[in-house]
Amino acid sequence: MPPRLLPYGDDGMLVEVDDLDAVRSLDRALRAALPPGVVDVVPAARTVLVRGDARRRAAWSAAVAARATSGDRGSGTRPDRVVDVPVVYDGEDLEDVARVTGLSVEEVVARHVAGGPKGYRVAFGGFAPGFAYVVGLDPRLHVPRLATPRTRVPAGAVAVAGEFTAVYPAASPGGWRLLGTTTVVMFDAVRGRDAAARLAPGDVVRFVRHRASAVVGAAPPAPLAPDADAGSAVRTRGEVAAGGPAGRSPAVGGGVSVLATGPLVLVEDLGRPGLADVGVPRSGAADPAALRRANRLVGNRADAAGLEVVLGGLVLRVEVTTALAVTGAHAAADLDGVPVPHGAAIRAPAGATLTLAPPRSGLRSWVALRGGVDVPAVLGSRSADVLSGLGPAAVRAGDLLPLGRDVDGFPELPVPDGAAADPAAGGVVGGVAGHPGPVVVLPALDGPRLDRLDAPGRARLWSTVWAVSPASNRVAVRLVGEPLTRGVADELASEGLVAGAVQVPHDGRPLLFGADHPVTGGYPVVAVLTAAGRALAAQLQPGQRVRLTRAV
Repeated sequence: MPPRLLPYGDDGMLVEVDDLDAVRSLDRALRAALPPGVVDVVPAARTVLVRGDARRRAAWSAAVAARATSGDRGSGTRPDRVVDVPVVYDGEDLEDVARVTGLSVEEVVARHVAGGPKGYRVAFGGFAPGFAYVVGLDPRLHVPRLATPRTRVPAGAVAVAGEFTAVYPAASPGGWRLLGTTTVVMFDAVRGRDAAARLAPGDVVRFVRHRASAVVGAAPPAPLAPDADAGSAVRTRGEVAAGGPAGRSPAVGGGVSVLATGPLVLVEDLGRPGLADVGVPRSGAADPAALRRANRLVGNRADAAGLEVVLGGLVLRVEVTTALAVTGAHAAADLDGVPVPHGAAIRAPAGATLTLAPPRSGLRSWVALRGGVDVPAVLGSRSADVLSGLGPAAVRAGDLLPLGRDVDGFPELPVPDGAAADPAAGGVVGGVAGHPGPVVVLPALDGPRLDRLDAPGRARLWSTVWAVSPASNRVAVRLVGEPLTRGVADELASEGLVAGAVQVPHDGRPLLFGADHPVTGGYPVVAVLTAAGRALAAQLQPGQRVRLTRAV
């Protein structure tokens, strides 16, 4: 069967092929000569997700389509990399797997070490940074996931589920069956972008049996969130990637002191593109356009790090004279008691205090400071990712945030009346939590798996008014209301996800994925929010009512 080319939002294409061999062939061919404008290539079980510059989509999507339909897709690739993973077979589910398969424990171990006739190979990444889905498992070891997932699987656990085997890179919930453990560190940001993940798609994997309780010469897994020193001014999760992003200069000295934060303040820039194949989400500002706007106002580079503020409450004292701007949700702000116009750059003299009240509507505001917030970069970004734990910790009272030199011109002068329009906040509607206000209409495009809904489900997708669940965050906005119904009941193999993807799990209630979404998932994506829809979704408060509308 020829590949199916499925549009995926305003900056993606999903290429559906026959099997994992075809996935690997296309993935390798694309990486060998990446079409200009392509940012991410995400192989999965039966698909390859390609994402790129939305403005150049016509050109790069044509190149991807030509590559996908070509009979010669695997030439010009790098030699296979072979990675040994030493394992102590002491897993909690070892005896249970033996019982389910009718094998002895020793036979289970021997078959896992040997693999199938073609050996082991990494098919794709997902679930968490460094989590690699490895194919080539002996068919006798194809066992289902646990009926009730564990609340915590330890880092280094070697497990099986269905046709895959994998190593958990960090402690997390999980339903795979545990066969053993390894002390090899599967993901470490300090190794840099190209080597952070121990296993990458296409790698050949060899599991090597060790009988000792520890593997000699292997470092213990590093926690994703090490304890901060008591006197540390800036706390980070994970280690700092060597060198940080290109083109950055050291901080100029001084910065801003955090006096109060409200519910949540995060440092965010434009994220970590290009790492989705090893399970690292892009992350970045929940509304990138709002952050870009704030940075432009103060004369920063578009990708400078700023502060993402949830429901106001931020109080900052600037220790050096600087410029600042507030965008996003309209929140009353003042500098030493003098009102600060929304969406305009202002001069903040050394010693002045900025106070940001809760917004009148919406959820998130962004504060840009000239030069950008210069916390240590992790894998090329200063963004806090709540799903993976990468990047700086949430900002807390008592932090001193240094300012950098990510400038690109001069601050924009305010308009004569002292106010400015903020396009990023133009579509925010509704009231505070508990007062839903009008229905927020989110424009969206058809998703690649819209056909998984039945006819009534497709109709309700565009007509149902849902409520926003309190169980919403930067990973996803959960909607509550009349469930959507499917026309295709069989399970969907894992495939790539994008920010704005509208996914329908078994309960029929949609999830709207945000900036910190997982990179792959197994539920159908029936719609994808446009950039304007994602900006509106970033401002949704619990209890607000929303409806999807087909973008023209």
